[in-house]
Amino acid sequence: MFDLSISKLLVLAVIALVVFGPKELPKVAAQAGRALRDLRRIAEGAKNDLREGLGPEFADFEIEDLNPKRFVQKHLFDEFNGESRTSAAAAAQAPRPARTSTSVLAPGERAPYDPDAT
Repeated sequence: MFDLSISKLLVLAVIALVVFGPKELPKVAAQAGRALRDLRRIAEGAKNDLREGLGPEFADFEIEDLNPKRFVQKHLFDEFNGESRTSAAAAAQAPRPARTSTSVLAPGERAPYDPDAT
């Protein structure tokens, strides 16, 4: 989620030290920790409420599946790995056209127009 390396964390710590000062920094850090803990507890409560509200038919529902990237990975890329629907298995068994030497374009040659591909 966040790409924080050691050097970035050190820069953030120095900036916080300059902004808040050495006396206030521990208090601010404690408040930030409490706020993150409370926010995490609220998010977990909301997830649990959502799962309870959806009912037993959505028992295997994952909140992370709502992330578009995760949704695409789960429903598209899993098919290619053999972990999904029967249509993927049927498509894998369908014969594929053999590649011929005419399918390779010469430098500067334009590809033929395919109305089904657009």
